[in-house]
Amino acid sequence: MSKRTFRVWRGDRTGGRFVEYNIEVGPGMVVLDALHRIQAEQAPDLAVRWNCKAGKCGSCSMEVNGKPRLSCMTRISDYEPGSTITVQPLKTFPLIRDLVTDVSWNFEQNKRIPPFRPRKPGPDGKLRMWQEDVDRIQEFRKCIECFLCQDVCHVLRDHDKKQNFVGPRFIMRVASLEMHPLDTVDRIPQTLREFGSGWCNITRCCTEVCPEHINITDNAIIPTKERVVDRFYDPVAMLTRKIRGVDPTKEREEGKHA
Repeated sequence: MSKRTFRVWRGDRTGGRFVEYNIEVGPGMVVLDALHRIQAEQAPDLAVRWNCKAGKCGSCSMEVNGKPRLSCMTRISDYEPGSTITVQPLKTFPLIRDLVTDVSWNFEQNKRIPPFRPRKPGPDGKLRMWQEDVDRIQEFRKCIECFLCQDVCHVLRDHDKKQNFVGPRFIMRVASLEMHPLDTVDRIPQTLREFGSGWCNITRCCTEVCPEHINITDNAIIPTKERVVDRFYDPVAMLTRKIRGVDPTKEREEGKHA
């Protein structure tokens, strides 16, 4: 056992400060273990959100030494011996108390996305799709909605453009539906005009913090932005639509799942 110093944010939306706690830590301990020890020994009123302690519920998201992380998957031994570990709430969302933030805005964004609507079964009553199409979207199903990608996104974090951009987590949600081989809904116009796909400038910070190692940027955001560009900004397609008198917001995208 050895002593470590933790600098933990204490306060609520009206204000607060960092408080230092010195506790005994042992081999294999993670930051969430340390916070539980602080609760047990020094600060029983410390507010921390957590659930599974296995990196699968996304509840214990916070910032450790300035980086968005799951506290249950962040080992104390990863930090320089003797250094102070700073723990604070997610910056992007309103503070409730101590390390707990109000992430309800994210669930409201999810409600805005048109849900999955499958095509009608074939003459034999069955729906079929290629395995490669299934594999393409399976990665997105690993999301545990920890919202670390939302927290690190500079559009939301630094510029507070929540009214303009749904964030990487929900552009990925759009991608998972748009790429689904059985889905029939056209969300591309809405992705441009309501979900704000153009605000993302591909910094890849969302991919870097994802605890499930989902390639959010390359496999979800970029393909979705490409579909928006093909529909609304491709000069040849724009000229063709103008000649034909086709409204791109009402046009059914050909080869949607290509």
